[in-house]
Amino acid sequence: MTTTEEMVRRDLSVLWHPCTQMKDHESWPPIPIRSGSGVWLEDFDGRRYIDAISSWWVNLLGHCQPDISAAIRDQLEQLEHVILAGFSHEPVVRLSEQLVRITPAGLSRCFYADNGSAAVEIAIKMSFHYWRNQGHPEKTRLMNLSNSYHGETLGALAAGDVALYKDTYAPLLRQPVTAPSPDAFSGEPGETAAELAARRADELDALLEEHAHEVCALILEPLVQCAGSMRMYHPLYLRRAREACDRHGVHLIADEIAVGFGRTGTLFACEQAGIRPDFLCLGKGLTGGFLPLSAVLCTEEIYAAFYDDYQNLRAFLHSHSYTGNPLACAAANATLDVLERERVIEANQERIRWMGEATRELRDHPHVADVRQTGMILAIEMVRDRSNREPYPWTERRGQQVYRHALSQGCLLRPLGDVIYFMPPYVINREEIATLARVAGEGIDLATRDRGDRRRG
Repeated sequence: MTTTEEMVRRDLSVLWHPCTQMKDHESWPPIPIRSGSGVWLEDFDGRRYIDAISSWWVNLLGHCQPDISAAIRDQLEQLEHVILAGFSHEPVVRLSEQLVRITPAGLSRCFYADNGSAAVEIAIKMSFHYWRNQGHPEKTRLMNLSNSYHGETLGALAAGDVALYKDTYAPLLRQPVTAPSPDAFSGEPGETAAELAARRADELDALLEEHAHEVCALILEPLVQCAGSMRMYHPLYLRRAREACDRHGVHLIADEIAVGFGRTGTLFACEQAGIRPDFLCLGKGLTGGFLPLSAVLCTEEIYAAFYDDYQNLRAFLHSHSYTGNPLACAAANATLDVLERERVIEANQERIRWMGEATRELRDHPHVADVRQTGMILAIEMVRDRSNREPYPWTERRGQQVYRHALSQGCLLRPLGDVIYFMPPYVINREEIATLARVAGEGIDLATRDRGDRRRG
């Protein structure tokens, strides 16, 4: 029988893992997973782990969810793939119909790729190309928010603002105009999240006034800047951003790749502000975590700007080999069916409450500056000094100590720096949530103990 030790040896002889300093694996080897079920992952030695981060935010309904598995098996017997240029198939048509029905009204066209970065680049290219087709070739720049993240390919990386990922490649990247984030954690003492959002919206409006002549689109992550330490903000900012974009003639791109499909407590984060973006980028949970697929939805007005005789060269000539893959579309259709049939988003309201209750005690921890929550996303920000929110030096990797403790206790809690977060599949139960909270608290205690930093008492 294959063992975990054997799989680690084979892995480290051939693999280069993503977002990893491979030298770390000399002291802390990767964990090969043999199987998954619900919120649980199991390694080759039978050790189990609660997948608190949905395997990089993709798994909505649990590992090996039977309805999605069955849909993929059924599709395998009919059609595995076909070119989507000049051809079509039922799963992609049905998925497009579903997405147009459930997304904010006015988004009427779907364009597909296979990952979130690709979706972001499609939206950026479409916006730029729209303005070119409309006689405004000068609108070539993008506007983003500070602390934002939109992917790792060069165009998507340029659209973001997290230095850890971006600075090394700066010479390769186009520079956006950056507006200050409405992140509530950055507010002045006593300032509410709504007041900060309003202040930042005023600053955004001023930047658009100055740069609208050269900016094609504003891109943002609605409500939660996920890779940016799970920083969260008030929906007021989205409403004001929509109004400002309309006023200044700039597109709004909503990157809901991480926050869509219920993560923020509503099916889409934009719903909480009552807005419709010009472009909506979707991915990750779209297939329930089974297969790679992403989508960009846009308005009929944008679609119409490309609709012309071929010789006028206004077509959007962008493609991916696996665009609209039937297997991935079948998985996505099954995922949307389960979300609707089982009223999962409504049922999550209880899970949201459980997560808040389970972590309430951590709000008073002397080395926790903030416990913040938006829907099914909860983040715990660990700091050296709670009174002034002084962070630990990043080189001390305190969050990594929490991560390692959690693994020893059967929990996958991969941090973002010193931010520990929960973003679990929607089948997690109250006991499992309580386990995550207990283990996170223990890990924070251990990570802060070596300097005499201890929990209350």
